[in-house]
Amino acid sequence: MNQEFAVLFDLDGVIIDTEPQYDLFWIKAGKEYKLEKGIEQKIKGTTLPNIVTIFLSHLPQEQIDKLLKESAEFETQMQMPPVPGVLAFLHELKENNIKIGLVTSSDNKKLDITFKNVPIRHYFDTIVSANRITHGKPHPMCYLLAAQDLGVDPKNCIVFEDSFHGIQSGNNAGMKVVGLSTTNPEESIKDMVWKVIPDFKNFTLKSLL
Repeated sequence: MNQEFAVLFDLDGVIIDTEPQYDLFWIKAGKEYKLEKGIEQKIKGTTLPNIVTIFLSHLPQEQIDKLLKESAEFETQMQMPPVPGVLAFLHELKENNIKIGLVTSSDNKKLDITFKNVPIRHYFDTIVSANRITHGKPHPMCYLLAAQDLGVDPKNCIVFEDSFHGIQSGNNAGMKVVGLSTTNPEESIKDMVWKVIPDFKNFTLKSLL
């Protein structure tokens, strides 16, 4: 690894353990709005505008508006427990002057809620949210933009991701990807990533070097 490198984090399923809550919300929404089966798995790592375009466009606009309102309300009330060990790992990276980016399909409203619940904003040298991109994961735009912000070659960036779309996005950007098995089992992602970890409890900066 080049000495000038950056570490880029997805949010849900990587920094905060929220995916099981999203599953419950979208399973319920899928039944209520008669969405396609397995919607809760298919949308992972996808921006909300893309979810609307790809999965909700057949609904009347009033139903789309209602579902989006319910989604926004859900995010204000959800629990946001940090993935075990991630806060210590972020602190270690910061203490060693490693450049850190947050790259998420969430929008700025969700990030404002997150940072109120989990005080981690100060760790990140750049943030790429859904508000800054026109192509969501698995397109590499978000990760390439983060690398550009930090002035680091994409090949010298390490990505932490949990979803299939997120992992593909990091790979498509030419970056080294570490997969977290918080959302998908290790067996299903191990061939797509550099290594798989269950959380950050036994993961340190030395693990990257």
